Amino acid sequence: MTDKPILYRKRLIPNECIRLDQDEILLHKEQLLVTRWNTIRPKKDLDHGISCFLLDKGWKISQFINREDQLICWYCDIIDWSYDSDTDTYVFTDLLADVLIYPSGQIRVVDLDEIADAMEQGLLDQTQLCLCMRRLDALLREIYSQKLLPSLESYWLL
Repeated sequence: MTDKPILYRKRLIPNECIRLDQDEILLHKEQLLVTRWNTIRPKKDLDHGISCFLLDKGWKISQFINREDQLICWYCDIIDWSYDSDTDTYVFTDLLADVLIYPSGQIRVVDLDEIADAMEQGLLDQTQLCLCMRRLDALLREIYSQKLLPSLESYWLL
């Protein structure tokens, strides 16, 4: 394992696989990867952020930050991933379901319709669907217990 693995983000909808070669790896150990990044495609509000890949849980928890360095929200992706030790390459596949946590405490689960679309289009199989739903359930339990964000607090400061 090198200090700087190669990272890819794979999306099912839209179908794309992008090398995250501009992401800065802040921490890389066993089941945790922390990166700092700027948006790939400029957006009105979102400018940059920090992501914690919790590989054992299948979650990517990101702080979305605007141009004024203010927190927009924590954006939680349900992911699957693969690792190729020969090339030290991770491919993170977005399993579509997302949870947004706003500084106000509001929680939104989004993109569940995309899961249905992906199933209809054959982009997601039953195994991936079950994995997604189980990981989403575990994430929501962690969020509702109010343990998730405090457990990640030190990584936002890297």
